[in-house]
Amino acid sequence: MPPILNAQGLSKSFGATPLFRDIAFTVSDGDRIGLIGPNGAGKSTLLKILAGEEDADAGDLAVRKKARIGYVRQESNFEPGKTVREVLEAALAQGHVAEAEREGKLRETSGRIGLPDVSVEAATLSGGWRKRVAIAEAVVSAPDVLLLDEPTNHLDLAGITWLEELLNQGEFASVIITHDRYFLENVATEIVELNRVYADGLLQVQGTYSKFIEARQAYLEAQSRLEDSLRNRVRTEVEWLRRGPKARATKAKARIDNAHQLIGQLKEVSARNQSSSVTVGFESTERQTKRLVELNDVTIELGGKKIVEHLSFLITNGMRVGLVGPNGSGKTTILRLLKDELAPAAGDVNKAGSLRIVYFSQTRELPEGVTLRRALAPDSDSVVYQGRVVHVASYAQKFLFTGEQLNQPVERLSGGERARVLIARLMLEPADLLLLDEPTNDLDIATLEVLEESLLEYTGALVLVTHDRYMLDRVSTTVLGLDGKGSAAVFADYPQWEQWFLEQTAPKAEREMRAEKSAPVESAAAPAKKKLSYLEAREFSGIEERVEAADGRLDAAKARVADPEVAVDATKLTEALAEMEAAQAEVDALYARWAELTEKAG
Repeated sequence: MPPILNAQGLSKSFGATPLFRDIAFTVSDGDRIGLIGPNGAGKSTLLKILAGEEDADAGDLAVRKKARIGYVRQESNFEPGKTVREVLEAALAQGHVAEAEREGKLRETSGRIGLPDVSVEAATLSGGWRKRVAIAEAVVSAPDVLLLDEPTNHLDLAGITWLEELLNQGEFASVIITHDRYFLENVATEIVELNRVYADGLLQVQGTYSKFIEARQAYLEAQSRLEDSLRNRVRTEVEWLRRGPKARATKAKARIDNAHQLIGQLKEVSARNQSSSVTVGFESTERQTKRLVELNDVTIELGGKKIVEHLSFLITNGMRVGLVGPNGSGKTTILRLLKDELAPAAGDVNKAGSLRIVYFSQTRELPEGVTLRRALAPDSDSVVYQGRVVHVASYAQKFLFTGEQLNQPVERLSGGERARVLIARLMLEPADLLLLDEPTNDLDIATLEVLEESLLEYTGALVLVTHDRYMLDRVSTTVLGLDGKGSAAVFADYPQWEQWFLEQTAPKAEREMRAEKSAPVESAAAPAKKKLSYLEAREFSGIEERVEAADGRLDAAKARVADPEVAVDATKLTEALAEMEAAQAEVDALYARWAELTEKAG
């Protein structure tokens, strides 16, 4: 059977800027293609061309006869006043589904998206539920291929898990633009990266995302070897040309032509091999205070509704907290509490004196009516980054902005570019406590990787809200999980919370079956409140002194490493580093235990 979609020689430009040139892209039955690439590579444009919503400048797109194409845009908006039922009925009619089958398909689809009431107005739903309805709208007419542009944006963990199951079990092929690396690993059977670093404009690899990473690394290493080989050959030919050979002979003329071809080829390969990525990091104040924020039996209310109850949690210096929970569970509300935008309805919030808090809002608000230049440097043409004065053009270039964009209004920037501007502004502010609310939306994978490295190197405290499971798993040292019903619990890592949450949200019969199969071992992350045992109470009463003593040992170990006499002696330096590593591990363990006992004592 021919491919569902067969695109050959596609090219597209915006003005004088080429997005992609002469690329080939096919979608066959059973394909689940993850489409990735840097911001601005043309992924969304390619998807629109495949959906028939936009024309390519050149090339051909063949669609299999009678094939149905479902398309879900980045933003899921619905006409005011239309119910979910009306949205799905319109999709069924447009898909020419037989009238006798429509009610059954509508009920089946509404059940699959988990929405109990199809009479609700679609436009009034939350972002996550609007996304589910938009996907259902595309799926209800049984498409042959489903095109999805950033479908995990606005979805919580339950929504992402639902979408993974929908795509893995669906009989349709799919092309998915996403930067969610766990999602790609769990769903995609093929990865296509649209990127100008590849000779063909894209790299296509069969298999999971992890297999793609290996193949991409092998490709880039081969390109690097090719560049080295070309450079050596060009050097030889340039030396020959400098000797001034006479061009009258046919052989000499051919060699001169060949030399110029090699020079052009080297220039092309070198240009492709030039990597473009963000190259800066967050700045800490290097504050030595250990206890930064302490929440004691805090209850938060909004509009008369209790969002979180009886929350006790300690944020210490260097802690990286992943704040997780379903949509509407209160993650952003807790960040607003930490930022003093809200007061608790009950309980106490104790902060260290002169605490410097830097906040990244998911609303991504930038000053209106200003250029990129003034958004980064309001008062001059330079910024102060990590104690050095840097020209705004150089600083903007670190975030992949060109000199021409400096005078461009920020309103004209894409979602990913706006996110980079906000991160650039945050990195100019030294912080004791960094609050990041969904910083990963619209960022490409290369920028996500750099952001992760920056957060891992940041020495202050961090509270991170994101639906990017890979980032949470890699960055967070502890997880504060919300259940959406007012309760919160502390977990060692993200997978532990994920397992607990999925068990809590599973149907009752499924939970009972799991409980029968599992041994009755109490989890360290059980969300139920427990009182301190006698031994734990004794441990809690003396833990502060143990922490102070451990801090003293860590300071002494650091001083030994910094000793010039130790630094020049390899044996002594190795011993000192091992001693400092052990002391750091002891301090980390004690602070984690202190937070755990404080939670239980509260």
